[in-house]
Amino acid sequence: MVKKAALVLVALFTLLGLVSSSALAQTYSFRVPEETVHAYFNSDGTLSLDYYFTFANDPSASPIDFVDIGLPNGDYDLNSVSADVDGRPITDISKADPANLEGGQYGITLALGGDAIQPGATGTVHAYIGTIRRILYPYTFGDVKDYVSVNFSPTWFGSAFAHGDTNFTVVFHLPPGVKPEEPIYYQPSDTWPGPDQPETALDDENRVMYTWTSPQGNAYTKYTFGAGFPAKYIPAAAIVRAPAFRIAPESLCCLGFGLFFVAIFGFSIYSATVGARKRKLAYLPPKISIEGHGIKRGLTSVEAAILMEQPIDKVMTMILFGLLKKGAATVTTREPLEVQAADPLPEGLNPYETQFLAAFRQKGPARRTALQEMTVDLVKSISEKVKGFSRKETVAYYEDITKRAWEQVEAAGTPEVKSQKYEEVMDWTMLDRRYGDRTRDVFGPGPVFVPTWWGRYDPVFRGGPISSTPTQPVSGTGGRSISMPSLPGSDFAASVVNGVQNFSAGVLGNLTSFTSAVTNQTNPPPPPSTSSSRGGRGGGTGGGHCVCACACACAGCACACAGGGR
Repeated sequence: MVKKAALVLVALFTLLGLVSSSALAQTYSFRVPEETVHAYFNSDGTLSLDYYFTFANDPSASPIDFVDIGLPNGDYDLNSVSADVDGRPITDISKADPANLEGGQYGITLALGGDAIQPGATGTVHAYIGTIRRILYPYTFGDVKDYVSVNFSPTWFGSAFAHGDTNFTVVFHLPPGVKPEEPIYYQPSDTWPGPDQPETALDDENRVMYTWTSPQGNAYTKYTFGAGFPAKYIPAAAIVRAPAFRIAPESLCCLGFGLFFVAIFGFSIYSATVGARKRKLAYLPPKISIEGHGIKRGLTSVEAAILMEQPIDKVMTMILFGLLKKGAATVTTREPLEVQAADPLPEGLNPYETQFLAAFRQKGPARRTALQEMTVDLVKSISEKVKGFSRKETVAYYEDITKRAWEQVEAAGTPEVKSQKYEEVMDWTMLDRRYGDRTRDVFGPGPVFVPTWWGRYDPVFRGGPISSTPTQPVSGTGGRSISMPSLPGSDFAASVVNGVQNFSAGVLGNLTSFTSAVTNQTNPPPPPSTSSSRGGRGGGTGGGHCVCACACACAGCACACAGGGR
């Protein structure tokens, strides 16, 4: 860490640590364009950390000659540590001086020596810490038994020295043998600027791997990530059964934070409850995220919506609109929603479309059950279709289709052409999570010449045009003038959005309950609990959050302290 007296005040609030007076003349200022840490949870219950830092030293700064890396606790093996700069070994590796670390934090110091990163230069520092013990704690929230959990915060640097954005990646490698459907993860801390849900894959050792990535991260903010998995995959002796709280000179900060313990514990329960609710809406099975290679093309817009885990009520409305466009169904009443299938049905319907129509032949709870079964089958079908392909690349591919669909609509020169183009790509535009607002923005107060199938959707509309419009020559009609019924853009957008709401309220009932019934079959929680929180911050780890940063570990907590910036 930077040995500069001015850091003392900063350390009291950021837990960076005190600085020594041996480098008062040093001026450190740098960016960290890239930071990656792999956290390996080993079969013996230990943790191995593999850090990669890319430092871009400012032209007017001092050389980066020391790098301190904070560790979860002092129970690590210094002999297991190795490091290098741009592939050249670092031979001077030592335990960080506690006198230079605030609050009894633990860490290692890398002395770069002749390989110090010079002003204006860029270099990559790699550090591997092979053995860190006492980092797994019992997972005891709610009914969950026989699980262990951990919260981990990668090392961070002082904001007085580090600046700029960092492409930040954190990867958890769970113990060998853990099955993809068994582990759970916690939402990252609120400071994390990336997605809450990690990418799930298998590494080259077939270990379940959770990856969080954000190009908008930075190297001077504390981020916390967590996971839990069955305790059977590690020795019982490796689990920290008693809280690691202890009053010692190096742990006095815990006394101050102890006053907030009750509040933090209550917040953990609240967060876990919220996380459990969010999990009920995550209906994709974990195996659907096992990464392969390449893009799975050829999905329908409905299938793409499932892959993106769009809300179920929106997916249902997309199916309905697709059937209306194909002439396979007609809405007989909007409230309550009733759908009549065409007789005979057109050829080429997708299996989920025929199941959808069959469900609407049922009444009451039977219809809801049939729609749940249809959704489960659809999710399982998508899981099979994307097997061997990259979910991340595939989702990005269909997001790009959505983007280009809107661009085509927006580029249209007249209301008639714009409406015609919108009809062609409407199913893809609905993948935009802001599709309602986007429709209002694109069409504004001007007219929307409604799709040709709109009469099959709106019983009132079938009685005649909503508004009288002049005859217009429309592309594709050979210059002939035809009368096209229209709606104001805001009314049209509201009608589409209300269609989704009608589905949610009138057909599905409670959306969370409906989706939860699907989730319990496609993405069940780890046994034996039905309340474990996939995505719940803290996740109910018997403490959940590091109430005292790195000075002492709380149950389910393994926080790495902030390192230096020298």
